[in-house]
Amino acid sequence: MASESEMIRLYGKRAPHYDAYSKIFPLLGFRIEFYRRKAIAALDLKPGETVIDLACGTGLNFSHLQKAVGKEGRIIGVDICEAMLFEARKKIQENGWKNVELVKCDVAEYKFPKNVDGIISTYAITLVPQYDNVISRGAAALKPEKRFVILDFKKPEGWPDWFVRLTVRLFVAPFGGGLEMAERHPWESIEYNLTMVSFREFYFGAVYLVCGERTRL
Repeated sequence: MASESEMIRLYGKRAPHYDAYSKIFPLLGFRIEFYRRKAIAALDLKPGETVIDLACGTGLNFSHLQKAVGKEGRIIGVDICEAMLFEARKKIQENGWKNVELVKCDVAEYKFPKNVDGIISTYAITLVPQYDNVISRGAAALKPEKRFVILDFKKPEGWPDWFVRLTVRLFVAPFGGGLEMAERHPWESIEYNLTMVSFREFYFGAVYLVCGERTRL
């Protein structure tokens, strides 16, 4: 699995073509964008609210988040890779979004603002070794009855090891992941730090969508 510096270099090279890469998955039968929209819907955001997009990359979630929070809402995108944020800035400028703030920071070190209305991570947080700490601090930053949603890949139960290795090599390794990610279970951190609202698996357990809510104090 790639180190932090290797990840920055890797995504720095992929950034200009990252959105094009994302369009390959539907051709292979993976409805990545469909589940991205489902994840954002699970946040149950309202117009005018503030949402944090962890490891936002090129901003593929932004257009969907805009529909949820409206022009009066606020979107904060956090990512460690400047090249990815450069592509995100282009989206912001092209669409005339005035309510998106980008923060160049390792999500493991990001200081969450207080009383946010939602936090989301799509296909990213399992790459962060300190994911448990990130989720714990994020959960504490949420307003009561607000949600933290994660959409990501996981090791499916019952798959032969050879098939898991092949899948990782083809679809995960090119983006800096490895078999070590199989031991990381962010959904368990969601369950520990928040009230579990839902946990769903797709593609025979290879993809999951988990939603946790902070209970009223």
